[in-house]
Amino acid sequence: MPENTNRGLVLSMNAYDDIDAAVDTAQLAEKLGYGFVTMGETNGRNVPLVLGLLAERTTDIGIADDVLSPFSRTPTTLGQTAATLQELSGGRFRLRLGASSPALVERWHGVDFDRPLRHVREAIEIVRQVQSGDRLDYDGEIFSPNTLKLESPPPKPPAPVDVASLGPKATEMAGRFADGWVPQLLTIDALEERLTDLRRGAELGDRSADQLLVTPHLRAGAIEDSSRARRYARQHVAFMIARYGPYYRKAIADAGWMDVTEAVRTAWDDGDRDVALASIPDELLDDLVAAGTPNEAREQLERFEAVDGVDAVQVSFFGPMDEAERRETMRALAPRE
Repeated sequence: MPENTNRGLVLSMNAYDDIDAAVDTAQLAEKLGYGFVTMGETNGRNVPLVLGLLAERTTDIGIADDVLSPFSRTPTTLGQTAATLQELSGGRFRLRLGASSPALVERWHGVDFDRPLRHVREAIEIVRQVQSGDRLDYDGEIFSPNTLKLESPPPKPPAPVDVASLGPKATEMAGRFADGWVPQLLTIDALEERLTDLRRGAELGDRSADQLLVTPHLRAGAIEDSSRARRYARQHVAFMIARYGPYYRKAIADAGWMDVTEAVRTAWDDGDRDVALASIPDELLDDLVAAGTPNEAREQLERFEAVDGVDAVQVSFFGPMDEAERRETMRALAPRE
């Protein structure tokens, strides 16, 4: 991925009926000047295959996954994936790793969600060994690949390895071992606090935090109908608090919003979605997402970009948005000279 990543775009793969439509959106992002494009993987399309297609159908834009887990693929497979996508893209790829969530790991992949930080740390180190082209010689607590080596030419340079995390220990680990950090749904104060953990990790790893690429993931809706955009935002935040694993709810609660997270979760569990959405105050909404008119959303996005230590913000969309609204948001938040 180019050093000057500018703003990035997260493709909502589940929003597209076919892969060509997603590729077309990535090509538009490239034309609009976005520095990189990325996409997540849950239980939908196999993301590395789509990234290979993006590498072939784009020219300059950086490419990344968002994110892959050592619970769903072995670290050596992740290393092969990084090497191959780095080759296909001509050096434009970044590998993003994360532990995922207990629900997805156990209910979709059917494996125990055990010692997630250790899984991610060992995966980082093994991915680097694979990309080096040397014979594997790794004696970890979880993984111990050895003897064999990558048979294809090792990528030069190797794809960087970033970590997606929210908590202090996981973020410290990213600072100590990874090449970058990708947080999501942190308030600005919490983001600044976690950056302190990232810098401490970098010091423990005897490296400079300036070497790490920090790219927060920011959900956004920049459309003329501000009230519609903010309802989309409330639906997203409420769902993340009530249903999408424990980590986001805890991160928001720890940022001083425990009463809100409890109210949202209780109302959602009771089946009263309107009350759940209404429980989210504007102050919290503006501290987590960018939602409103194009001018309002740009101002909110720029607050995250202004945080000391942030290198680029990657923009994604709210689930209920249609393609016209997604493209309106893309154009409104596109990088400017």
